[in-house]
Amino acid sequence: MPFHPDSLPDLTGKVFIVTGGNSGIGYHTVAHLAVHGAHVYMCSRSAEKGTAAIANIQKSHPSSSTSSAAGILNISLLQMDLTELASVVAAAKRFLTLETSLHGLINNAGIMATPLEITKDGHEAQWQTNYLAHWVLTEHLLPIMLRTAKALPSGGDSVRIVNVTSSGHLGAPKGGIEFADPSLSSIGPWQRYGQSKLANILHTRTLHKRYGPSSDNGRIWVAAVHPGLVETNLASAVNESFMLKIFSAGRKVGLMWPAEKGSWNSLFFAASREMKPEQSGGYHEIFGRFGEPWWQSAASKDEKLADKLEEWTREVMTREGWVP
Repeated sequence: MPFHPDSLPDLTGKVFIVTGGNSGIGYHTVAHLAVHGAHVYMCSRSAEKGTAAIANIQKSHPSSSTSSAAGILNISLLQMDLTELASVVAAAKRFLTLETSLHGLINNAGIMATPLEITKDGHEAQWQTNYLAHWVLTEHLLPIMLRTAKALPSGGDSVRIVNVTSSGHLGAPKGGIEFADPSLSSIGPWQRYGQSKLANILHTRTLHKRYGPSSDNGRIWVAAVHPGLVETNLASAVNESFMLKIFSAGRKVGLMWPAEKGSWNSLFFAASREMKPEQSGGYHEIFGRFGEPWWQSAASKDEKLADKLEEWTREVMTREGWVP
C-alpha cells in the first residue's frame, strides 16, 4: 500500500490516547506514534500487562531521533477497564488532571464474538466494551479536544478521533440496532458483535456532523476504520467453524495481516498529513485511498439511525450517571 507509518510527521508536543494499547493492533499503534515523538497514553485493563508492554516498546526503540532527551519513548499507562464504566470515567478524569491538550483519540480496544455475558453495569459485554465504553470515554474527552483544536494555528493540523470498527458490522441484525433489547440475548455472538461495530460507525458519523471540518465547531476529524483480517488474539480466540475457514483461507492467499500492519489504517487517520477533511466521518478499509467501500451496509450510512442511536445512548448513559 502507498501509506507506511514511516511517512508520519514529527509528532513531538502532541498527545494521544490509545485504548487496548498493550497488545495487538493497539500495541503497534502506540509504538509508531511514540517513535514519531508523541506522548502516548496506553490504556490497559491490567496495570501489570500495560507496564510490561510499555517497557517492551521502549526497549525495542531505544534511540529514535524523535524520542525524549533521555532516549526513551514518551509512553504513559492509563489503567482502564471497559467492562466497568466507573473505571472509564475515572481514567478520563485522571487524564484531565495530567494534560491540557489531546490531539488524537484512538478507540481501538474490543472483543469479538464472545459468549453472552452481562457486565456489572447491566449491559451485554460486546455492546459495552466495543461501543458504550468508548462513547462515554469520548464524551468526557471532547471538551479538551475542542480546546486543543481551537488552539491550533489557522490552517494547521486537525485533532483526530479514530473508531476502530470492522467489516463485521455487516452481520448486525436486521434494522441495524435492536434498541428494545441491545443485549440481543436471543441470537448469536456474531450478530452482537456486528451490532457493536455498526454502532462504532454510526457514532463516527454523529461526531463528524457535530464536530467535523464543516461544522461550526471545526477541526475535529473523525474516521471509522476496519484494520483488515489481522493476526491478533481476537482472531486466535475464534472457534466458530465458518470464521475459522475464513481466517484459514485468508492465511493461504496472504490476506491475513500481522498486527503491526493492522495498525496502519488507524495511524493514517490518527496522524497522517495525507488525510483529507472530506474523508472525515467515513468508514474506511484501506487507508482511505479508495473512499468508502461499496460493500458497507445501508444501516451504516443511515443518518436517521445514527441520530436515534445517539439519542438512545445519551439518554441511557445520562440516566445511569456516566455522563453529566
